[in-house]
Amino acid sequence: MAFDPRGDAARFAGALRTVGVSRRQPTGLMCGTADPRGAASRTLFQMANANAELAQIFAQMADVHEILGTDRFRVNAFRRASRAFADLTEDTGAIGPDVKKLTAIDGVGKGTAQRAAEYLETGGIAEHAELVAQIPEGLMDLLDIPGLGPKTIALLWREGGVESLDDLKAKLDDDELAALPGLGGRKLENLRKSIAFAETTSERISIGIAMPIAEWFVQQIEKLDAVRQTTFAGSLRRGRETIGDLDLIVAADPDDAAEISAAFTALPPVTEVLVQGATKSSVRTTDGIQVDLRIVDPSSYGAALMYFTGSKEHNVAMRGRAIARDARLNEYGLWMDEQRLAGATEQEVFEALGLSWIDPALREDRDELALAEAGPMPALVEIGDIRSELHAHTTASDGRWSIEQLAETAAERGFHTIAVTDHSRSQGQANGLNEERLAAHMIEVREAARRLEGRIRVLAGTEVDILADGRLDYADALLAELDIVVASVHSALGQDPSKATARIVRAIENPHVDIIGHLTGRLILRREGLAPDVAAVTAAAADTDTVLEINANRHRLDLRDAHARAALEAGVKLAINTDAHGAPDLDELRYGVLTARRAGAKAEDVVNCWTGEKLMEWLNRS
Repeated sequence: MAFDPRGDAARFAGALRTVGVSRRQPTGLMCGTADPRGAASRTLFQMANANAELAQIFAQMADVHEILGTDRFRVNAFRRASRAFADLTEDTGAIGPDVKKLTAIDGVGKGTAQRAAEYLETGGIAEHAELVAQIPEGLMDLLDIPGLGPKTIALLWREGGVESLDDLKAKLDDDELAALPGLGGRKLENLRKSIAFAETTSERISIGIAMPIAEWFVQQIEKLDAVRQTTFAGSLRRGRETIGDLDLIVAADPDDAAEISAAFTALPPVTEVLVQGATKSSVRTTDGIQVDLRIVDPSSYGAALMYFTGSKEHNVAMRGRAIARDARLNEYGLWMDEQRLAGATEQEVFEALGLSWIDPALREDRDELALAEAGPMPALVEIGDIRSELHAHTTASDGRWSIEQLAETAAERGFHTIAVTDHSRSQGQANGLNEERLAAHMIEVREAARRLEGRIRVLAGTEVDILADGRLDYADALLAELDIVVASVHSALGQDPSKATARIVRAIENPHVDIIGHLTGRLILRREGLAPDVAAVTAAAADTDTVLEINANRHRLDLRDAHARAALEAGVKLAINTDAHGAPDLDELRYGVLTARRAGAKAEDVVNCWTGEKLMEWLNRS
């Protein structure tokens, strides 16, 4: 297989950028140690991984400095650099070790640029290795526990003698830590729950990691002349928020299977070949992700894709339907005795079973077979239907772009409306706006709106915090002056469900609230968030014509699919917003759309799909 050293690297780098920043060891093969052979010896994969690797290294350096209680300036500088490399759309490997060019990256100062140049030249940063050596190795694992930050870890280490996760679990069992300042019984119990939660989710990855990597593999496999068709299947194709491993299906002549398998197992990110055979190969990537490749005859491609896409329950229901027709359904096709009735495409299998097409997102054995038997399934919302972004941040709070940069980018994507919704005053760590700053910010937004009139509508809004008792972070009189109000929870996320429900319902009942943002405040595989009574929340939203948001950020997807489905069943409209802090965040819209599709949402169910006139009519409701 031939690779384009610029194109292939950039594509895989794009996939890795979506992974986010892990606080454990960097993902590359060198893990921060210098490579005496220099950059020229590094593989294509390692060069492509530079953005994600640098983001991880700088995040880890910031964490260690914070644990050690050393230079606060360096903590902030390294965190800015970590975000800058994580969000960078250009491949750092292509920029090269040019300090001047690296300093031109927004958020990268001269010192961090010099360290990045060192990484690009040697494969590591000597200071990083020296820094990590100053703390017990096991402390870094604690940073993956939800709710445990560097300062608490420093306390556990220095005053509690904790040097690893095993140490922490043992001391929690014996209540040895209760005497430490700030670690009362309630906090320790929450810590036990967080560890249990982290351990139950450790074998899965988020869709935001899985999707770009799967797409990269598909792009590489498509380059082979012997491949007729290929795509990914499994829970990823269904749009599940977390994925166990990746499934790829290839249609090809059986005589070409060995060649395809050999090319697949030789791809740059593969570090271990688990299985290599004529019809199935399995590999593990540098990031520890298992990828399974299945090669089938083109006459069976549709059946195989269907078989490896549907949930276990959906597939059982489909096979039962085939049996009821004296047929059998498997990954090779739909059969009557020894005759194959269908198999080349999914569409012909559905038709042969008397069903209309069922979108992959719906193949979970809910009610999709009954709906497909009754007639054509309703068209689900698509990315192209989205015409507005109603939750976005600028440099006024913690965003990375100005009001006009946000608006211009949204206009270039074909949006008719953009809402500027910077954080409210309680979000101090996000540079939240107090009342005076918000009043001045409104003026700036409306001046920008006048300048951009005819190109895009710009709304002055806020993402106002819902406080622990359900009050909002701004007075009603100030909220009344805004064009749009998104109300969200960011704190007290361990609240009792009944209190959480009352809190959110109170916010919904405020006449100035238009949208409830990310309902539970969860972070996928990191934080559970609130557990309100969704039936009570959706009932209140229906009564007040309040919209519930699917936050499309890959770390959130909140509303989750089940909650979005409940909202639709209650007659509540949805918003799909990216919570954009910079231009790359708008690309995460697809994850929110997939979540909405899993809920069965149609374009008319989503306020972002409405015309500008209809949207403003709703926002101006009494």
